Amino acid sequence: MDSMNDTKVVAGPAPGRTGHTRRLLRLAGTGLVAAIAAMAATTLAAALAQAVGVDFKVADGETIPVPGFAVVTGFFSVVGVVIAVALLRWSARPAERFVWTAVTLTALSFVPPVLAGANTATIITLIGLHLVPAAVMIPTLTRSLRTRTD
Repeated sequence: MDSMNDTKVVAGPAPGRTGHTRRLLRLAGTGLVAAIAAMAATTLAAALAQAVGVDFKVADGETIPVPGFAVVTGFFSVVGVVIAVALLRWSARPAERFVWTAVTLTALSFVPPVLAGANTATIITLIGLHLVPAAVMIPTLTRSLRTRTD
């Protein structure tokens, strides 16, 4: 290109995109660390509840195994991270939208324990165990969504 009008050469991603990409990756990383913490806290709480006599028996006499709490917590925590990343990418107010979405989904998560056909202690404990990862994930992801610096 020998033209005098070609004075600017751009290499790499479009301006402004690298900071946004870094923010998305940082949010995902923070979320995954929080998911591991939520899994550990929920599993510990379930083990303590079982140690004091909560049986975790649901309909048909099936018992929820303690490691099952880690698996389900991990899965839904990752779903929360995906929602947070999507809101950061496509929402003008991602933190506010995330809080509303996460609180609503947490409240909806109380329905299955009530319908599980378990005894009262198990139902109350299961609802409490839904609040444990929510108490870890929601503030952590909300704080990350509010962070403006790259």
